[in-house]
Amino acid sequence: MDTPLIEFKDVTKRFGNRTVLERVNLQIYEGQITTIIGLSGAGKSLILKHIIGLIQPDEGAIFFRGKPIAEMKRTEIATSFAQMSYMFQGNALFDSLTVYDNIALPLRETTNLKKAEIDRRVMARIEQTELTEAAHRYPSELSGGMQKRAALARALITDPQIVLFDEPTSGQDPVRKNAILSMIAQYQRKFNFTAILVSHEIPDVYFISNRILALYDCRIVFQGTPEELENFDHPFTDEVISSMESLQKELTGLYSKRQFKIFNHVQMKRSTAGEFYCIVFFSLQELNTIITKFGHDAAQDVLRDMGLYIDKHFGAIGGFSTRRDTNELITMLPYANLSEAESIIQDFVQDFHEQVTRTIQAVACKSVLGEPTELTIMAGVAQGQSTSNIDSVIALAKSQQKEIGRLHCAAGE
Repeated sequence: MDTPLIEFKDVTKRFGNRTVLERVNLQIYEGQITTIIGLSGAGKSLILKHIIGLIQPDEGAIFFRGKPIAEMKRTEIATSFAQMSYMFQGNALFDSLTVYDNIALPLRETTNLKKAEIDRRVMARIEQTELTEAAHRYPSELSGGMQKRAALARALITDPQIVLFDEPTSGQDPVRKNAILSMIAQYQRKFNFTAILVSHEIPDVYFISNRILALYDCRIVFQGTPEELENFDHPFTDEVISSMESLQKELTGLYSKRQFKIFNHVQMKRSTAGEFYCIVFFSLQELNTIITKFGHDAAQDVLRDMGLYIDKHFGAIGGFSTRRDTNELITMLPYANLSEAESIIQDFVQDFHEQVTRTIQAVACKSVLGEPTELTIMAGVAQGQSTSNIDSVIALAKSQQKEIGRLHCAAGE
């Protein structure tokens, strides 16, 4: 793998007799979204403060592009830190300044740009983060989502190569948490910066992260992809991840992919050789259009309601479900063969049209302006056996998808 953009080697930090970080080793790579997870108070935010130079380690070394920061000249350090931007946990917008002035502040304070150039850059960021109508409003007049976008626009105004996010979803409801994470992923792709997040939003944060760092008992105990974390066998898994995933299941009706795999493994062990099961694959088409036209909040409302209803319908008969990707959900029906599963799907489709369509359409249409938009719900089912590779059964179910619902949204409906 390439040289890490940022690397900690045996970093230790103490406050009096209390050790907060002990011999921490980690690597962060350029162009990726890296998320540091762990319990509140574990020291996650302290790692960010070390990265931006607010705090110095008592022991160990921090490297930037392979070079120890302690050996850099002052000009080199200043150049390195100038590439970074920080989005604070509570947004830290100035209440007495408009959105425009909040975003312009870093340019006014740290550059010698002329007023016209500052205006050009600020208005470009305002347009890119969909804040044009709010440019001359004050933070107190904005929704929580718009405040987050304003804080992000300010963090991006200096064209940073690295953006650090300290608990960006803190204090938000489950729908808005997913919306904020989705927004970060969208803008990371658009502006191609390296993102470093501190978060305890498990497993939602998995969907936007390239790498996960797990902080537990003052140390980094895991570094790798979200998929690799699913197979991580460590007390961290039970004490941190499982408790947070249980809350996620309660709020959304969906298990994490890790929990889904565990349940599947348990079911397969209980099954006799050759016993059937079925996978139902759901997808929401045009979800990106919903995000573009109605915002991330509306898209997450749709996913949450869909997840809750799938769990309500299939959970009652022993099914369990997970979110597979941004717009994909899968349900496993243990001990069901193909004909039984198809019969259940028919009942689900009927109820879907009677109940879910109204719920989701109300969400998706509540802020619609302009041309009509359609959201298509697809579903496919495939049969497997206890000896089957579940990934191949999931792939078959995906290939068998058919339209089960189409929501037509237009202004005034």
